[in-house]
Amino acid sequence: MLMYVGRKLASGLVLFLTVTLVTFALVFSNGEKSVRNNLGELATDEQVARRVAELHLDQPVLTQYVKWLGDLLTGSLGQSFNSGEDVVTLLRSRIPVTLSIIFLALLFTFVLSVTIGVASAAKGGWIDRALQFVAGTAAALPNFLVGIALMFLFAIALRVFPATGYVPFGDNPRGWAQSLVLPVAALVIHMVASSAQQFRGAMVDALKQDYIRTLRSRGLPERAVVLRHALRNAATPGLTILSVQTIGLLGGAVLIEQIFALSGVGQFTVTASLAGDLPSVMGVVAFGTLLVLVVNIVADVLIAWINPKVRLS
Repeated sequence: MLMYVGRKLASGLVLFLTVTLVTFALVFSNGEKSVRNNLGELATDEQVARRVAELHLDQPVLTQYVKWLGDLLTGSLGQSFNSGEDVVTLLRSRIPVTLSIIFLALLFTFVLSVTIGVASAAKGGWIDRALQFVAGTAAALPNFLVGIALMFLFAIALRVFPATGYVPFGDNPRGWAQSLVLPVAALVIHMVASSAQQFRGAMVDALKQDYIRTLRSRGLPERAVVLRHALRNAATPGLTILSVQTIGLLGGAVLIEQIFALSGVGQFTVTASLAGDLPSVMGVVAFGTLLVLVVNIVADVLIAWINPKVRLS
């Protein structure tokens, strides 16, 4: 198991370096243009050239990347081109917001997907058809439209939850939960649709296997057959699709944070991109890549723990 985890960590490191290098090359190849935009239209060529030299943007991209990577290892992401503040400081207050949304969305998506998928596959009949209809309808609804609808219904019309804003958990746990209900629900409704369908398909295939018929013929309770044996084999494709959805979840979080005025990484990404703040953009890329890698590695480890055959493949 340790060797398997080591291989996953090594492949994750290679992927992180590849993604950040390619992104860095694309972003910093337009460094002079970004500097000119930051200085304004009235800036002279000499002022632009001086600023480019101060930021070391006149050096080869690979040299700049190696320096950025070295700073990253020391816990620094450079200074913002716009404010001059440390990028880590700018992200520190925003990361908890985005992490709260993403991990709560993943947790509820997993629980609901397993529940709906197992119920559809095991019960069948009208329950299966009804759940598939609801899941198909939810899959067709973009999460930003769901977010707007939830805001109008529960925040404006019913006044059950706040429409905008984020409350830190340390300040008020109840306020933290209330501020995240609508954003998380907007993401979960869309994600559960595809995940539940995946779990259902895997469960249907698992319940058709010969060993399931053998267990039933031996008089094992149906509950144990479904939850202890069939679900164990169906978990692998379910966890795989859930880990893949993390990438889409990051994109959805950008829109949801804009709708609910949450000062998270998504909102920061939009601001930094429009302003041409290259160090901030790279900080966001590093955070997003690490988050996706961590979720995927955790999912792979869980799959290998559930199905030991995966460790040998």
